Amino acid sequence: ISKPFEKQMVKLCPASSMFTFPQETNTAHVRLTSSQNLQAVTVCLRFFTDLKRDYSLFSLALPSFDNDFLLLKSANLDSFQMYLNAWHSVCSTWDSESGLGQLWFDGKPSVRRFITDQSTTCCPWTGIFTILTKNEKDQKFYGGKFDIKQSFVGMMTDVHMWDYVLSSCEIQNYVDNLNFSPGNVLNWKALTFEITGRVLIENKQLTCH
Repeated sequence: ISKPFEKQMVKLCPASSMFTFPQETNTAHVRLTSSQNLQAVTVCLRFFTDLKRDYSLFSLALPSFDNDFLLLKSANLDSFQMYLNAWHSVCSTWDSESGLGQLWFDGKPSVRRFITDQSTTCCPWTGIFTILTKNEKDQKFYGGKFDIKQSFVGMMTDVHMWDYVLSSCEIQNYVDNLNFSPGNVLNWKALTFEITGRVLIENKQLTCH
């Protein structure tokens, strides 16, 4: 059982470390903090799960708005082919000037869609980034409890966040684990984070040949 961590600078090697979320929960999560104002954003991460239901992978919560930026895998979303019990890479981009967002799954892009509304364009983004287990629709307070039926169970690694929209080539370099510029908002190699509940830091399981 992992013990809650105080906020600290932790160096995580992308090739060998991962967060493990071993069970459904409405409380366990990893909280990352940043004071940056964001007019654009790219989030990339890799995950491994056997879930067939809805689950959230990443969210940004503000005191005034709980659902500013959310990566939610829907059970009914068939736009991309996804295999269970396998590592997948996902990147999401959003630009406040154009209002356009896009999802990249294992290097394959979605169509660019206008996803801005008044609640997200009135103010720059700044707040708490919560990886996994979070469902803002049922959040009762800033950084509060989450919906257990949308909690993530599995492993996650290589979490990066930038305050600009990555180019398609930069995203492909991330997906292929080639040389890429680490996130300037969240950098997997040096995260300040706080763990609540049963979340483990483990060596990444690599495929042996």
